[in-house]
Order: sequence, then C-alpha cells, then structure tokens
Amino acid sequence: MFSFLKPAPDSKNLVPKEKIHSTYIWHQFGVLLSICIGYIGYYIIRLIFTTEQNPIMKNYHFTTAQIGLVLSCFGIGYGISKLFMGALSDKSNPNRYLATGLFISAFLNILLGSTKNFYTMMLLMLIMSIAQGMGAAACQRTVQLWWGKKRRGAIYSIWSSAHNAGAFACVAIVQLATLLFSNSIRAVFYTASVVAIVIGVFVLLTGSDRPTTVGLPSITDYTGDNVQLDNGEKNNKEVTNLNLAQIFFKYILNNKMVWAITLTSMFLYLVRYGIMSWIPSYLVQKGFNPSFAKWLVGIFELSAVPGVIIIGALSDFLKNHRAIVCIGCVIGLLVCLTTYFFSHNHALIVIILLIMGSLIYAPLTLVGLMVNEAVPKFAVGSSTGFMGFFQYIFGETLATALIGILVSKFGWIASNTVLYTAAICAFLLLVYILVHENKEISQKSK
Repeated sequence: MFSFLKPAPDSKNLVPKEKIHSTYIWHQFGVLLSICIGYIGYYIIRLIFTTEQNPIMKNYHFTTAQIGLVLSCFGIGYGISKLFMGALSDKSNPNRYLATGLFISAFLNILLGSTKNFYTMMLLMLIMSIAQGMGAAACQRTVQLWWGKKRRGAIYSIWSSAHNAGAFACVAIVQLATLLFSNSIRAVFYTASVVAIVIGVFVLLTGSDRPTTVGLPSITDYTGDNVQLDNGEKNNKEVTNLNLAQIFFKYILNNKMVWAITLTSMFLYLVRYGIMSWIPSYLVQKGFNPSFAKWLVGIFELSAVPGVIIIGALSDFLKNHRAIVCIGCVIGLLVCLTTYFFSHNHALIVIILLIMGSLIYAPLTLVGLMVNEAVPKFAVGSSTGFMGFFQYIFGETLATALIGILVSKFGWIASNTVLYTAAICAFLLLVYILVHENKEISQKSK
C-alpha cells in the first residue's frame, strides 16, 4: 500500500523536443480534470452527513446537539489532519495520494451509512476527516508541479472552485438517490460512495505524478519557473532526501512569509465562516423569510465561482502581483461588510452577499497559492497543511463558537466587531506581504 503511494521514478523514455509543447498541454488538461473532478468527489463525501442531518434526526431519533457533535468531530479532526496529511503528501505521488484518500473516504462513508449508533458515527467521522485531509494538499502540490507562475493563478482558481461544484453535486446526488431508493438514508450514503469510487478511478486514469515521470522536462526547465524563498534562496527541486521534520522546520516554521500568509488566511477564514455560518440567523432578525435566508447560503457560495476565476486570472495578468489583488478585494470587503451590517434594504443585502462571495473567496484562493509559492515544490503539501490547521482550528472555530457566544451576550454588534477586526488584520498582513513581494520582484529584475 505504501509503495503504491511513493513518488514515481523519472521516465527514461523522453518526449521528443518537437512534441514537448503539445504533450505538455495534453497532460495538463488531464491533470486539471483529475484534480477538479477528484476534489468534487471529496466534497460529495464530506457533505453527505450534513445534507442528510434532518432525515437522520427524524429516523434515528438524534438531537440537534448530537448532529452537531458528529459534525464537530470532522471539523476538529480535519484541521489537525491537514497539518499531518499535507506534510505526508510531499513524500508521495500526488495523483495516487488524491485517489487513495477518496477511496478510503468512500469506504468510511459506506460504514457511516450502515450504522445508527451515535458513538460509532462520531468515530467514523473523525477517521474520515484524516482521509479527507489528503485531498487539498495533493491537488495544490499538483498545480505547483504542472504549471508555471504565469498561468498558475487562473488554474489554481479553477481548481479552488471545485469545492463549490462539489457542494452542488452532493445535493444533486442526495436528491437522485432519495428519489430512486424511496427515501432510504443508507442508499444515499451508498450512492455517494459509489460515485466517489468511480471518480477515484477516473483520477488514476487521467492524472499524473510529475512531468518528468512521463518523459517531459520539469516545469522549471519548461517555463523557467523559479521558487525564491524569503531569505533570497532559490530552490527548484521537486523531491528531496530531507525527512518530513526537516522540511517542516526549515521551510515552514522558519519562513516568515509562510507565517504572514497563513495568518492572513486564518483571518479571512474567520470572515468567511463568520458570514456564511450565520446568514440564516442574522438575516431573519433583519426581517428575511427563514426559508429564503437558508437559500442565500448556497447563493453566497455559488456566486463566488466566476469572480474567483476572473480575479485569479487577473493576478496572472498583473505578472503575479497577487498581494495587491488581495488588498483590493479586502478593501472592497470592508465596504460590503459595512453595508451588510447596517442596511435593512433586503434587495441591497442580497446584492452585497453576491459580491462578498467573490471578495472573500478570491483572496482566500490566492493566499492558498501564495503560501505554496513561498516554499520549494517538495514542501507544498506541508505549507498547505500548516495553513489548513490555522484555518480550521482557529479561523472556523472563532467564527462559529466565539461569535455564537458573543452574540448571545452582546448581540450582533459583537459579531460585526469581530469580523471588522479580522478583515483589518488581514489587510495589514497583506500590506506586509506586498512589501516583500515587491522586493522579490525587484531582485529578479536585476
């Protein structure tokens, strides 16, 4: 099993020079399909329990508190998992790593649908969160290995939008399985797992490890892509003999840019979940219909897709000045937050939510790319996991638990204050990152 996950050796059969460009494009197309559809598969599995929570409560006689505890097992486990499984992806074949995590998740999802025991469900969700931690790291590492900086913003944004498509696909599968199998809860879980397994096979067939494993030059040799660290060191290696601990201490913990970008992402996650998680409750007290308020959660998510892709492409067009694009988004976000908090015009609030989806998810996408570009390619998974740990353990937790407690004691003004503070902190960190980014660009131009 573990040998299956090891990086593939470089191919001895090199692609002829005149066919390198066309072969690269063909493989890039397959790789992009594999990571996008593969990540959709991860979200299908991840959200099945969430979408089926009402039938489970009704048929299994669970309380809302029990459902919340099961979901919290995933959230806490996933944050920790991203740290360790992300680091492990640096020592693995990212294509097989992505597929393996999906296969394991599908198997655990079958078990989850087969039990009615509350404690078994908690355990299975905790274990599943570990397997789910294999997805994002493998995908982000793949992007770094197959695309140079000139196109990476657009490609990364397209992949990042897969989670929005995954949420929609999950709902579609639930509705189809419910219709075909007479509202059977088990059938919904089983159907989702079958779909995930099929997607896992697709990932194995269409994806690849590194360009050099299929006879192509590395992305560095092909595009001149360079990785420059915060200390000025250039490192273009794709694999290394350093162990995971050495990689983590040298290139993550001792990298000031990784810390700055990670904390930026944490504050943006706080804003993301601070808005999304409380849309139904917050808008009802503004006079919205409860049913319509719930739909706005999905609208908030889906509306971000085109904006994220366009803004990601814009960062490429601006020659990788990603920090300035993020700063523009955060300034716009602060304006939108003000309107969202103090306006009582329902039409205006809905429009603001549509705009905020892009203004939150676009910088979140770009900082995810930036943290990968701040480390060597053999440390991308570690940087992804490190950021994910802070996003979920601190960002999401503060946005849900802390805001919930503050609102119950002080009202929604407390939530507004937390979100304003988080957005301003993200802005200040981005200014610091911009200064560093400009120094790096000026050094390269010399």
